[in-house]
Amino acid sequence: MSSKQPELSPIAPGGRAGRASRALDALERAGNRLPDPALLFVVLAAVVMALSAALAPLQFSEIDPRSKQPLQVQSQLSGKALTEFLSTMVQTFTGFHPLGVVLVALLGVGIAEHSGFINAGLKKLLTITPRPLLTPMLILVAIVSHTAADAGYVLVIPLGAVIFQAAGRHPLAGISAAFAGVAGGFGANFIPSSLDPLLQGLTQAGAGILDPKRTVNPLCNWFFSSASSLLIIGLGWLITDRFIEPRVARMPVDAAPEQEPRMAELTPREARALWAGLAAMAVCVALLVAASAPQSSPLRAPGGQLTVSAAPLMSAIVPVIFLFFLIPGLVYGYAAGTFTSHRDVIGGMSKTMSTMGYYLVMAFFAAQFIYLFNKSNLGALLALKGASALKAMALPSAVTIVGIIVLTAVVDLLIGSASAKWALLAPILVPMLMSIGISPELTQAAYRVGDSVTNIITPLMVYFPLVVVFCQKYVKSTGIGTLMALMMPYSLTFLVAWTLFLLVYWQLGLPLGLDAPYVYP
Repeated sequence: MSSKQPELSPIAPGGRAGRASRALDALERAGNRLPDPALLFVVLAAVVMALSAALAPLQFSEIDPRSKQPLQVQSQLSGKALTEFLSTMVQTFTGFHPLGVVLVALLGVGIAEHSGFINAGLKKLLTITPRPLLTPMLILVAIVSHTAADAGYVLVIPLGAVIFQAAGRHPLAGISAAFAGVAGGFGANFIPSSLDPLLQGLTQAGAGILDPKRTVNPLCNWFFSSASSLLIIGLGWLITDRFIEPRVARMPVDAAPEQEPRMAELTPREARALWAGLAAMAVCVALLVAASAPQSSPLRAPGGQLTVSAAPLMSAIVPVIFLFFLIPGLVYGYAAGTFTSHRDVIGGMSKTMSTMGYYLVMAFFAAQFIYLFNKSNLGALLALKGASALKAMALPSAVTIVGIIVLTAVVDLLIGSASAKWALLAPILVPMLMSIGISPELTQAAYRVGDSVTNIITPLMVYFPLVVVFCQKYVKSTGIGTLMALMMPYSLTFLVAWTLFLLVYWQLGLPLGLDAPYVYP
């Protein structure tokens, strides 16, 4: 490769760092012995089908909050279930949420990359950002990307690799830092997002079971989430620079030469083209602001909000990203001379899509597994059993909050959707804690911590296979175990530190958010 890797000291063979490194090596070897991710989803789908058939005849006492009836595991080996599975297989694949997000967003990003716009922008960025501050800057951008739904997975994570490689650092360290910010810090953000009202609605429904007049503000965790952002940035910075980079330094980058960023000085023509591209992006932003500013804007939800899940802007965020990279990429390409005809543009899109073949295969089998898992109710059974066990323990308030975080983190290993988990847990946990004097807002804050920290270590998270593909672009031998070993230090550190942070935040009486008491009533 053309850019030098940082000279980092190897991890000492003895001491805590050496033991931790050996443990991660063992995790990496074990994880990489797992089948290919596509086959892994096939195996898991078969396990779900067999387990659902075995548990279907049993009666469970847990009440499903969605149906208000006793939970029933649905066998996926019955004739009716198999017929429905086969008849909906195509729709299950084409309707797999991450698939459209990834492909549409990458079409625009591919044009920006193929034209040289992203490369030129990185050159300029590296001239104004000190190399030691690249890590916190990247994690900050990753956290803020939560505002744009799942954009961080398809935009910030691959750009993290490019930025680090362009700065002479290992691209897998950039992917790790960005992944930690996007997924591991999912519950932290300075800017309110569609997740806030989504969780608030479920929390309020749970509170209504005990107190129908109790209301919950959509921004009830905003101050805590903002403070948590600083925690995640600091911890992610420390882990990346002090632990992950020395670990990945021994992994040779075997990317093709044409994939490496070219870090020569911008020519005068490229500099003019960059400013033209940035001006085009600024015009896009100005037009979006002008279109969304009026209270009657069609981009707003019926109530006038812009960031709630029902707002058309949130539904259109992926096409917006597509345009925000397509238009500046076109302007830069024609201004810099990298595009001379429409065939160059279509070629750039085609080249980007050609790299997604492996992901498409994995997405197909992942979609089928998630369909079977959801239909079987096995995830709901796990969540409700865990919540019932936690309720039966009748632990002290602080210990119960820790228990909610741990329970959520464990359930998150199998159920990726934040709203799906909270739809199952909120009707049990929120009124349970209200009965011992803990507010719904504090319960929701604890849930958000647990919902974030294990996202980055479970292959069942829908974007995990995509991140593996991003890693393989630079280190072809990357497997599931490699990524799990890289992300485990973030996951464990975030779990412990963020839990303690919430407990200290609570003891200091700092405000959780708007209209957010700690106690009930």
